[in-house]
Amino acid sequence: MVTAVTSFGRSGLYDWMIQRVSAVVMAAYTIFLVAFIVLTPELDYETWKALYSTLWMRVFSLLTLISIAAHAWIGLWCVLTDYLTTRLVGKKATVLRVFLQMVLGLVTVTYVVWGIEILWGA
Repeated sequence: MVTAVTSFGRSGLYDWMIQRVSAVVMAAYTIFLVAFIVLTPELDYETWKALYSTLWMRVFSLLTLISIAAHAWIGLWCVLTDYLTTRLVGKKATVLRVFLQMVLGLVTVTYVVWGIEILWGA
């Protein structure tokens, strides 16, 4: 049984909903970018700069970045809690799982902060 320490009090339905909503956001972003690339005959740096300098594209990119982070976090949590168990790893499974979750959480937060700096920085 996974303890509340590693689940942060979330429910399965809540995680399922986040996974589905984040997948829709990522799919919409991907479809938009593919369509933009296909429909823009002269694709150069100035075109990309103009696209990403608009507020709606920055917000759309930020939502996608947060969606990627949430989607990845839930997926990694599921994998870690499924495979790093006492039965499969031994007595140190919980310590190893929590350590890996902290490392992966730090990496995820770092990527999100870095992405925000890229999107909204000067």
